[in-house]
Amino acid sequence: MCLTGRADRVKFPLLTPMTRIRFSTAGESHGPALVAIIEGMPSGLPLLAADVDRELARRQQGYGRGRRMQIEQDAIEFLSGVRAGETIGSPVAMLVRNKDWKSWSEIMDPAPHDADATEGRKRQLTRVRPGHADLSGLFKYNRTDARDILERASARETTARVAAGAVARRLLAEFDISIGSHVVHLGGIDATPPAQLPADLNAAADPSPLRTLDKAAEAQMIVRIDELKKDGNTAGGVAEVVVRGLPVGLGSHVSWDRKLDGRLARAIISIPAVKAMEIGAGFDAARKSGAEVHDEIEPAPGSPRTGNVRRRTNRAGGLEGGITTGEPLILRMSMKPISTLMSPLATIDAHTGAPVEAAVERSDVTAVPAMGVIAEAMTALVLADAFAEKFGGDSLDEMRRNFDGYITQIATRFSR
Repeated sequence: MCLTGRADRVKFPLLTPMTRIRFSTAGESHGPALVAIIEGMPSGLPLLAADVDRELARRQQGYGRGRRMQIEQDAIEFLSGVRAGETIGSPVAMLVRNKDWKSWSEIMDPAPHDADATEGRKRQLTRVRPGHADLSGLFKYNRTDARDILERASARETTARVAAGAVARRLLAEFDISIGSHVVHLGGIDATPPAQLPADLNAAADPSPLRTLDKAAEAQMIVRIDELKKDGNTAGGVAEVVVRGLPVGLGSHVSWDRKLDGRLARAIISIPAVKAMEIGAGFDAARKSGAEVHDEIEPAPGSPRTGNVRRRTNRAGGLEGGITTGEPLILRMSMKPISTLMSPLATIDAHTGAPVEAAVERSDVTAVPAMGVIAEAMTALVLADAFAEKFGGDSLDEMRRNFDGYITQIATRFSR
C-alpha cells in the first residue's frame, strides 16, 4: 500500500485495527503450569488474587466432572502488572501451577531423552480419538505422538482464559456491568428457567451442581449423567450468558471486524467443543416474521445508559447492527459431547494406519456447567476490549471520566 500513490515513496503494510485489550495463554494440560497474560488494562484497577481464584474455583465445579478436578485446586500467582492491590498499566501476567505435574514431569520433560528416538516417551498416544484434534493436529504439525497435540488442545487451557477473563470482568464491575450464566440444556433434557431471571444470576445458578435454575430438570440431568457414565459415554449441552448494565454504543457497524456480534462469536466458538452460538432469539428468529422478531422502541425516562429509551422486548439480545442497545446481552452456546469416551469408538493407529479402538484419557462425562463459566470469561474479555475501545484511558480515573461524559451526552439527547 503506497499512501502517496508513487512507488518511490515509503510503503506501509495494510494493518487491521489494533485490539486495545488482548490476552494470550501458554501451557500444556500436564505441563508444570499455565500462564495468562492480559494487556491494555488501565492503571488503578483494584485487583486481588482472590478476584481471579474465585472464578477459577467456579470453573472446576459441576456434576459429571472427572478426577482431575479433585487433583487441581487452581490458584494464580501474579507475575507482573499488579502492585499493592492495583494494576499499574503494564501487562498483567498470571501463573497457575499444575499440581499433577509431579506425575508427568518425565513424560512432559522439555529436555531430550536417550530413548526418545528409538522407544519414544511413555504415555504416547497414537490411537487417535474421533472428535478430538489428535489426528488433524498430527497431520498439520507433522508429529508422530498425538500427545504433542492433545496437551495443548485440552480444555485445561481454559483455566488461563478464565484467569484473564476475571481481570476483564473486574474492570467491567467498576462500571456496574455484571455477567452471569446458567445451563438451559444438558444431555437431551431442557431446563425451564423462570421468566424473570434472578438479579444475581450466578448467586442463583452456582449452588446447583449443574448450574441450572430448574430443580426438576436438574434431577433428570443427574440421572442422565449417571447413565452415560455407566455406559462410558458423554453428554453435551447449552448454556446461556446474560450481561446486564452495558451502555448503548459498544461495537460498531462500520467494518466487519468491529461488529460486536462477530467479535463475541469468534471468542465463544473458540472454546473447546463449542460448536454454535446464538444471540437473542437466534435460530428461532429465522422461523418467524419481522413483526414477531423486531423489538419495538419507546421512551424510558430514567434510563441514561440506554439514552432514556427501551425495547419493549429483547429478542435482539442486546445487539443491533453490531452495536449494543443497552438492553441485557443474551448469548447461548452449545457444547458437543466430550470426545474422550470410556467406551472408545473405532479409529486408526496413527503409526500403522490399522483399525483400532480410540485411546482413553482421563476425562469428564460432561463439562457443560464449566463451559458456561468459560463463556462468561470470553464474553468479559471481548466486552472489556470494546469498552476500552469506546472510552479509552490509561488510568481507571480517565476511563471513568470518559464514560461519565458519554452517559451524560446520550441521556440528554432528547432534552435539547
